[in-house]
Amino acid sequence: MTEERKSTAGEDTPVMTQNFIHDFIDEDLGQGGQFQGMTVHTRFPPEPNGYLHIGHAKAIFIDFGTAEKYGGLCNLRMDDTNPTKEDVEYVEAIQEDIHWLGYDWGDRFYYASDYFEKMYEYAVELIKKGLAYVCELTPEEFREYRGDVKTPARSPWRDRPVEESLDLFARMRAGEFPNGKYTLRAKIDLASGNFNMRDPVIYRINHMRHHRQGDKWCIYPMYDFAHPIEDALEGITHSLCSLEFEDHRPLYDWVIANCPVPAKPRQIEFARLGINYTVMSKRKLRQLVEEGRVSGWDDPRMPTLCGLRRRGYTPRSIRNFSERNGVSKAASTVEFAFLEHCLREDLNDVAQRRMAVLRPVKLVITNYPADKTETFVVENNPNRPEDGTREVTFSRELYVEAEDFLPEPVPKYKRLYPNGPECRLKGAYLIKCVGYETDEAGNITEIAAEYDPDSRGGDPADGRKVKGATIHWVDAATAADAEIRLYDNLFSDADPDAGDKNFLDCLNPNSLEVLTGAKVERSLADAAAPASFQFLRQGYFCVDNRDSKPGHLVFNRSVSLKDSFKF
Repeated sequence: MTEERKSTAGEDTPVMTQNFIHDFIDEDLGQGGQFQGMTVHTRFPPEPNGYLHIGHAKAIFIDFGTAEKYGGLCNLRMDDTNPTKEDVEYVEAIQEDIHWLGYDWGDRFYYASDYFEKMYEYAVELIKKGLAYVCELTPEEFREYRGDVKTPARSPWRDRPVEESLDLFARMRAGEFPNGKYTLRAKIDLASGNFNMRDPVIYRINHMRHHRQGDKWCIYPMYDFAHPIEDALEGITHSLCSLEFEDHRPLYDWVIANCPVPAKPRQIEFARLGINYTVMSKRKLRQLVEEGRVSGWDDPRMPTLCGLRRRGYTPRSIRNFSERNGVSKAASTVEFAFLEHCLREDLNDVAQRRMAVLRPVKLVITNYPADKTETFVVENNPNRPEDGTREVTFSRELYVEAEDFLPEPVPKYKRLYPNGPECRLKGAYLIKCVGYETDEAGNITEIAAEYDPDSRGGDPADGRKVKGATIHWVDAATAADAEIRLYDNLFSDADPDAGDKNFLDCLNPNSLEVLTGAKVERSLADAAAPASFQFLRQGYFCVDNRDSKPGHLVFNRSVSLKDSFKF
């Protein structure tokens, strides 16, 4: 069973259940284990070159959730070893997203770049030990000399004298050489069956300004060298990372074993999260933004956490999604419909109910007094009595959905049409359509109906059977105008990244529909982000946190009412 607890976000969210990572940790903490008697210490190390997406949410859940389970610690570390696309904007956005999910790192916020001096010292130590050398193969020569499964790699600079490598490495740091002139390589095993161990590059020259270090450095460590050092310097016990680093683990362990680091972390890998109808490459997501194919990183169609937040996803729904997908070594693709299911479950419990007419047409109740107005008291959420009630006004002129009327009915149509069946106005009265008006183009402009004064609350006084449907409505006298944005999958192809496909060719041209002139009940007039509501018969909607403002309400559909996910 999943345990329940109060998260730092102030809502009930699941704590991680047992998985293979925890089995390893239990062994490490047990009698004779590597970390017996120690506090479990994990880290989440995002690269600040883009916004976090739903795939990162799984890693956040695993890193922070594991620390929570064992009463341990989890650091937040910006992996800013590559200055090419790093920016303070991304650093701030990452912090905001993690806090939004309900996690906190306390005072343990670090930058990889803070360790550059120590990494340099360790690299010098490796050279002195004969375990690293300066190489001057060009990228083309590097590929040519890499070898294959049957052929070892080669480097004519592998036996360069230690003093010469030390001198060149110092001059590389001093900025004497252009990009690509030299690299520093670890001396491990050119014949290794694991190509990551064939004397990998651990430093390269890059004359680019760093977002925090400025122009202090023009050589930068490679991730495979920097990452284990960062973990060790922070006292990490378990370095949890995605499965593509499994083949890099021998190099991780080699760095730990051959550098005088103060700790010896254990790396454990898990499968990444894959979801259909989306892409989760930061490069591709950035391309969508930079080419204007979406409105920004927080476009509600994007799989970014800020995009999902803007669309109305809740921290609890994403944490539940992460928990229920489990942790494994096997790569798999999850249906986007399951993510929607988790959101629908949460919003069904917490979202207040309101009435909104998305494609309005006026309904005039001809036998209702023109000067009369009355109110109905309705529950805000039948699942949460503590949310109380509100008053909804009712008068002679209302708005109903255009689809709730047809001049001539089709088979099994049970809504409004001339001389059709009685229909219920939700929570109000029974009505019967008696006519309609059109404009010169034949568009319906007004529906005429008569009501039963003895059916207040929606039920006939004489107990007769009502054959028509129940219709939602808003009072024309008090309704507020709103813009409604209906979202679908950003891609029309379930696997836009497969094979030789160009993911841009798979974009769904119908992923966004904007409705202007919608009518919503007056209680929504002052609604502000991040409030979410269930619009009766329509779905779950939230106030848009960027474009909505007083006098211009904008609602995003978070998810439909109908659940397409099948267990």
